[in-house]
Amino acid sequence: MAIYTTEVLVLGVKNWGNADKIVTLLSPTYGKITAAAYGCRRPKSPLAASMQPFSWLDIQLSKGEKMDTVRQCEHKGFFSDLYENLTAMAYASFIAELAKELCSEDEPQAEIYEKLLKILPCLTKFNPRICALASAYQIFEYTGCQLHYSQCALCGSKIEGDCHFDAMQGGAICTSCSQGKQINYPSSVRLFIEHLLHLDWDNPPKFQVKGIDLINAEKILLDYIQSLIGKPFKSLTFIKQVTSLS
Repeated sequence: MAIYTTEVLVLGVKNWGNADKIVTLLSPTYGKITAAAYGCRRPKSPLAASMQPFSWLDIQLSKGEKMDTVRQCEHKGFFSDLYENLTAMAYASFIAELAKELCSEDEPQAEIYEKLLKILPCLTKFNPRICALASAYQIFEYTGCQLHYSQCALCGSKIEGDCHFDAMQGGAICTSCSQGKQINYPSSVRLFIEHLLHLDWDNPPKFQVKGIDLINAEKILLDYIQSLIGKPFKSLTFIKQVTSLS
């Protein structure tokens, strides 16, 4: 039975059996890992404190035919502030769910992994809604299924002013290629998305955005996610529940 070690972020956990959990991990080296953590729901289990969402771990696993097994782990850090801020936790859950859907097993995901390590602390320090939106746009850039926001998806020309946007055609469509189709991509939304794509997580700038531009940028993203994944995100229900309370 092959044994390997790696550092990981815990993206999700699910109770299994009487005392176990199925955990979804993200490794910079191995990509997404689905593993069984046997006995970790028992209070005295050495894995109990570690098998929680957003734990940052050095972990040892054994390869399995259908699923790997967590053998032991050591904490590198824990984003505990998320557990004290329900809104930030809700948006962190969205980011984690997106990463779980977009990342592949047995495929290095170093860029997304490093990005998440920078994003998660920002959720409790800055506007979590905007942080989550920026992180989602940036994560897509590493997946091979990113859209075009500043150049025409059909001819490659630079987008100037308002234009048409069609995710199924690859994103922004210039006026020459859109052939009179509805203008649904204002320049203000394009500039906002460009700002999100280049947001520096080490030194996030302060900026303002109009509510309508924020809503439109969210709609573009969520519609595209729905078309790719084909199912609603559970975390979006969590976000709606939490924000309705505030």
